[in-house]
Amino acid sequence: MNHSTHRGRRTFLAAVGATLAGAALPAWAKYQADQFRIGYQKSASTLVLLKAHGTLEKRLAPLGVKVSWNEFTAGPQLLEGLNVGAIDFGYVGEAPPVFAQAAGADFVYTAYELPAPRAEGVVVAKNSPIKTVADLKGKKIAFNRGSDVHWFIVALLRKNGLDFGDIQPVYLAPADARAALEQGSIDAWAIWDPFLAAAQAQSNVRLLADAQGVASHHEFFLSQREFAQKRANVIAIVMEELNRQGQWVKQNTAAAAAELAPIQGLDASIIQTSLEHYAHVYKPIDAEVLAEQQRIADTFYELKLIPRKIVTKDATLA
Repeated sequence: MNHSTHRGRRTFLAAVGATLAGAALPAWAKYQADQFRIGYQKSASTLVLLKAHGTLEKRLAPLGVKVSWNEFTAGPQLLEGLNVGAIDFGYVGEAPPVFAQAAGADFVYTAYELPAPRAEGVVVAKNSPIKTVADLKGKKIAFNRGSDVHWFIVALLRKNGLDFGDIQPVYLAPADARAALEQGSIDAWAIWDPFLAAAQAQSNVRLLADAQGVASHHEFFLSQREFAQKRANVIAIVMEELNRQGQWVKQNTAAAAAELAPIQGLDASIIQTSLEHYAHVYKPIDAEVLAEQQRIADTFYELKLIPRKIVTKDATLA
């Protein structure tokens, strides 16, 4: 196994493990019937717009439920917050739930977004000698450890006759990875929208491959187990509002992009490109999608990226 892979897995699991092994949870980390604490990432457009428009607060006010919003830098950190009870609900990609479940986190899959394979890809410098995925053998590829592109890279390599051990993974956050690619210290960068659309518009890069025909690129809504058990009515309302917001985004993409531009710190044209790559349609979790997650989990275990086998169905209320 690649030494950087081993160190990366140890670091991720140690961070989650330290959280799980902490003493008694602080008072705010307990289920509260009158609170709905949502974790989000700035790139989660529909959720960000739901926050900005305030419609969820209006729906839940008659129930005596107060909504609070908590921003996280990435999916793994959001899942740590979900596991310790800092939030009740959040939105992440395919890989973070697998890593978190393997580390002992207790959450449930609530819903998923229809596949968006065009919303993640691998970019290289325009003048790079890398012309095909096969050319990535032995090369340094940067991506966020434990993120959805972690699975994308594994699947992309396997489809093209390579394996994860054939590359040099470099675990970097999006801003650092973009800088590293521009400086030539890495060979390729696997990333998701809107960072992907931004790099294509602003940097001297070209798209080597996206996830079409490789990975579904589902996004998931996850809930704290106790909250999901006790406040199914709140979960139902937030999913109704998210689908309503998603329909608005699909019908008003330019307006949505203009509204998100100052929030996400990107040009509206870049955000519009990103929005067009997503489905903005959310469905209750089902057996077929859980089976896809199981394949990811089994592959990660085979590659020693997670420490134990997991059953993704255990992360449901069924």
